[in-house]
Amino acid sequence: MNRKIRIVLITLGMFGLTGCFWPPGADLDDSQYHAYYLNKEKTKIIEEDYNPNGKSQREVIEEFLSLVHEDADSVEYRKPLLNGAEITSYAYDGDQLSVYFNEAYATIPPAEEILCRAAIVRTLTQIPKVACVSFYIGDAPLTDANGDVVGLMTNESFVENPGEQINAIQTANIRLYFSNTKGNGLLAVDEEVQYISNISLEKLVMEHLLEGPKKKGMVSAIPKGTKLVSVTTTNGVCYVNLDDGFLNQEYEIQEPIVIYSIVDSLSELPTVNKVQISVNGDTSGVYRDSYALDAVYERNLDYVITDTKDLNLEGSEASSE
Repeated sequence: MNRKIRIVLITLGMFGLTGCFWPPGADLDDSQYHAYYLNKEKTKIIEEDYNPNGKSQREVIEEFLSLVHEDADSVEYRKPLLNGAEITSYAYDGDQLSVYFNEAYATIPPAEEILCRAAIVRTLTQIPKVACVSFYIGDAPLTDANGDVVGLMTNESFVENPGEQINAIQTANIRLYFSNTKGNGLLAVDEEVQYISNISLEKLVMEHLLEGPKKKGMVSAIPKGTKLVSVTTTNGVCYVNLDDGFLNQEYEIQEPIVIYSIVDSLSELPTVNKVQISVNGDTSGVYRDSYALDAVYERNLDYVITDTKDLNLEGSEASSE
């Protein structure tokens, strides 16, 4: 262990002693342990066998926290802390380990941050009696791209689809439908996006719809502030569960434009034939005046503006005839 890592370990120990509970009988067993790194391109997680030196719970926690600061022996691997991010302190209580980072952690690009987070959580949840981990930047809990608190994480937090591991960044081409600025028509835009391999394409589409368009002349049809609760597809029906922000009335966007922005975008995926939209899991009621939430909707391109001869890509909108 080099001098830099030794200093980090000592510093961590100073912070970690306060308020921590070290359960009896939690010494390290003879299981196989791993050190987790990112590959050189920062697109995958790499694991290497690792033999801890510590024996007690406290020693191993501090050793593993120091481990994520260390460069790998191979130049093809990167440590899971990028952009000058460092662990400044930690706290352990029961089976929960809270890890505190400096402000540099917030500068890690989102796709890379998920890989860094997964590598760190996988490293720490190997430790006996550490069932879950939470991240903080300064004193504030870590939030995702939508501003939601990430909360407690386990190794399973990074396995969304059965049999798939979070270990790679993939590229996909998706077609999204946004509203024109008048709110009376849909404009299609094709985007090449990068995503973590265990995120479903349905979730990817919804996240990009909620994020809004990058081009001028179009706006998000979904009410501002709406958040995705969940999205799943079964037998060709995609069930989209949004929070109550979806019920905010933005009358400048016509009803069908809101509904078919979602339906048509998801229906571009080969797995989706129909879409049902719920609000906090509730399918009773009607969206505005006409669209029942318990109904399933099929692709409808009648609202899509296809004649783009008047579309000014520098900022003016297309007009439907």
